[in-house]
Amino acid sequence: MSPVRRFQVTFDCAEPERVARFWCEVLGYVVPPPPEGFAGRDDFDRSLPAEQQGSAFACVDPSGVGPRLFFQRVPEGKAAKNRLHLDVRVGTGLVGQERLAALEAECARLVALGATRVRVLLADGYDESCIVMQDIEGNEFCLD
Repeated sequence: MSPVRRFQVTFDCAEPERVARFWCEVLGYVVPPPPEGFAGRDDFDRSLPAEQQGSAFACVDPSGVGPRLFFQRVPEGKAAKNRLHLDVRVGTGLVGQERLAALEAECARLVALGATRVRVLLADGYDESCIVMQDIEGNEFCLD
């Protein structure tokens, strides 16, 4: 059996820093320090060729457990439903109205950050309730 490998999740987007900072707030992630030799992210960004400035941004789990999230600028807009989405686990272990209350509270917090509420999927005897949302550039994710 091969060992578990670390991975990152990459988002195509129009505004990498804006989307990365949104996800930092959602997940409690942080912006990693700039590369060695640079006082800050802005100094590093200004060192790049003009066409690469602002083209990428990352955020990381401060505990080192979760995957790194990488955001890269692409010229085209989002055209269809994501083939992959994140489930933000805020209701783990909760059921019924207690679960819905936790999901609704987190939904309100994320809407205040710029997310969009899409719909609630109520428990159906197989799956527990979740809320489908979109981030600030329309990428779908679920509060689960």
